[in-house]
Formats: sequence, structure tokens, C-alpha cells
Amino acid sequence: MDLTPAGSGSPKPGAPEPPELEAVPLVALNLSVRRWLGLYLNPRASVAADWAVLAEELGYEYLEIKSLEAQPDPTARLLDDWPARCPGGATVGRLLALLRALGRHDILADLGGRIEEDCKKYLQRKEQPVQVPAVDSSIPKTLEMSGLTTRDDPYGNTPELFDAFICYCQKDIQFVQEMIRELEQTEFKLKLCVFDRDVLPGSCVWSITSQLIEKRCRKMVVVISDDYLESNACDFQTKFALSLSPGARQKRLIPVKYETMKNAFPSILRFITVCDYTNPCTKKWFWTRLAKSLLLP
Repeated sequence: MDLTPAGSGSPKPGAPEPPELEAVPLVALNLSVRRWLGLYLNPRASVAADWAVLAEELGYEYLEIKSLEAQPDPTARLLDDWPARCPGGATVGRLLALLRALGRHDILADLGGRIEEDCKKYLQRKEQPVQVPAVDSSIPKTLEMSGLTTRDDPYGNTPELFDAFICYCQKDIQFVQEMIRELEQTEFKLKLCVFDRDVLPGSCVWSITSQLIEKRCRKMVVVISDDYLESNACDFQTKFALSLSPGARQKRLIPVKYETMKNAFPSILRFITVCDYTNPCTKKWFWTRLAKSLLLP
């Protein structure tokens, strides 16, 4: 059962999937795999086909796609809705064929092993009642991604950990450099994850950032500016971090207002206390307040 992408010994784009995959329904994919599919497909980006393009390929109309867009996880909703819309046609093989046709070989390469494992388990227990994916408690047996950052152990034994992931757009890099000086090179001795400095090139941006935010960083600092509002990467990182701490109950995400903004402050962050760099009356306390927030357990 070969799920590797085209060009590495797998079927060419457009070729049919192996017969056994055509018979495996989407219910075989557990919650972990569905969540990772969402991390790849939910971000709206012009450089790669996303969930909306997949929905179009499945025959969804414009208004149906707009309805899915309002969902917090449109990919998950699409995968749940597809079997009811197309009984018998919503299979793992069909999904893989569409991803291959849309050029999402990164998903096939990164998730192929997990999808294959789910399919094998399903085929082995197909005579038994299948657990609903929404309550599937199976834990993926694949190793945590290693070799993400410059100080990672190449063998994955000691992954590098951080106090905070810094979410920022490229135009605000000078402020991020000041943040490094004030928080890392002072008595606070914090360890920040700055993408351009710490992350090794060569892997999918979405999978790297989600792995770092969830597994490697205790908190996340969001540098808010007008340019931040235009960044798809910042939007994805912010929403992903919020999903890990609904309602900011764990104080995982800390917004930092870096400059006076022409546009409205992001609505998804309006209920979280902001650390305001632009207020001259409180600026002398800014770095201490931010550092203390990051030092909290």
C-alpha cells in the first residue's frame, strides 16, 4: 500500500489508487490524521491548493463553500460532510487521488505513513464495529518531528525547547531583534523561538510552526501591527495557538501592540490583555511585564 508522492515510485498524477484504498472509507482516518490534514489545508494561501479548492473538486457550490468558511476547522467539516453528500464515494483512495491531482505532494509525503497505518488498522478490524473518528483515542505511533531548529539533536533525542514562539511579519523584524536583546540578553534569560533565526529550512512551513507552537514552546508572543493583519502565516499561527488555549484560559498567547495602527485591532484577540509598546506612559514597564508573563508556568 504505497502512499508516497508522485516522482518517487508511486502512481503518476491522475493514476488510480490501489484497489484496497478505494474500498476504505474516510471513517478509517483517526482524529490525529484529520487534525493534521486541517493544519495543511485550512490556511488560505495562493501558493498551494487549500480546503476550498478541494471542496470545488468535490462539486461544492460557492454558497456551500462560504458556509464552510465560517467554520473554525473547515477541513474537518468538509471531511465529515463528504460521506453524507456522496455515500460510497468518500474513500481514502479518492482523497489521496485529489490531493495528488492538486499538487499537494507535501501532504502525501508527510502524512502518508499515518494514513497507511490507519487504513491497515481499518482493514484488519473491518468485521468489527468501527469507532467514530470524533472520539477516536488512538495515539499516533510515529516519532515526533526532529531536526526542526539549529540546536536540535540530529537524532531527535533532545529536541530544543523554548519559552515562547514569536509570531511576527517580516517588516517587524527590527522590533523582534530588540525583543531578543531585552528578553534573552538581560537578567530574564528567556529563550525565544524566532523563525528566521532558529528554524532550519527545507520542511513545510505549516507543519513546522504548528509543531513548534504546540510541542516546543510554552507560550506565544504575537507582534501586532498593520502588516501583521495582512500576513497569512501570522493568521494561521495565531488561530492555531488560540485553539490550544480556548478563551485564553492558560495564558498561552500574549498580544504585543508594536505600533499605532491604522486598521482595527484583530477581533480574535480583543478579549486578551495586550502588552502595549506604543503607550509612552507605560513603556518603561513594558519589557518587565512581558518577561514576567513569559516566565509564568
